[in-house]
Amino acid sequence: MHVLLVEDDDLVASGLEAGLELHHCVVDRVRSRREAVAALEQLASDVVVLDLGLPDGDGLELLSQWRRQGLDIPVLILTARDAVQDRVLGLEAGADDYVLKPFELDELAARLHALVRRAAGRSVPEIRHGDIRMRPSTGEVYRAGEPVTLSRRELALLEKLLNARGAVMSEEQLKDSLYGMDAEVASNALNVHIYHLRRKLGRNLILTERGLGYRLGDPE
Repeated sequence: MHVLLVEDDDLVASGLEAGLELHHCVVDRVRSRREAVAALEQLASDVVVLDLGLPDGDGLELLSQWRRQGLDIPVLILTARDAVQDRVLGLEAGADDYVLKPFELDELAARLHALVRRAAGRSVPEIRHGDIRMRPSTGEVYRAGEPVTLSRRELALLEKLLNARGAVMSEEQLKDSLYGMDAEVASNALNVHIYHLRRKLGRNLILTERGLGYRLGDPE
């Protein structure tokens, strides 16, 4: 799961980045409305964590702008604004969830996984594809009932393809999900992860669409 974190407080952001990575997330952090707009145009993020008190404007106005533009990415507001009216305004502006600071990291991670799950059209925390079962919130993967150990990047890649439900994902979209916008990525890195997933979970799990990208194969 790729998280775009919009937070100007360095202490809060560093804790969130470290904590969410332990919950099998790839996190890109920006500090302002301007950076958030640019990042969402470039990245294939799965969910946004949005602070409201940004240095160059109100996060609520940014959220309203995104919704007017038709962007339907799940957004969780994370803020110290605890008045009922603030929560109502946030939800009416298009937020999918509203969490107050201070917060419990485990609960926040669970809420983010739930938002991504619902956006993918799933109502249960486990994804099934043939004899493959995955629980993104814990990183557990099984094939034919046997546990399979995947790296963090392999988990992110598998989750992205499973949630796409057969849609073709471009190489850049998949790299965003695995690495974020600041990482230096070797030219063959994605192919290496795809090779390992095919070896561990079946050679027809991921199909190559020449010139377009990759998609999930039919269940075996």
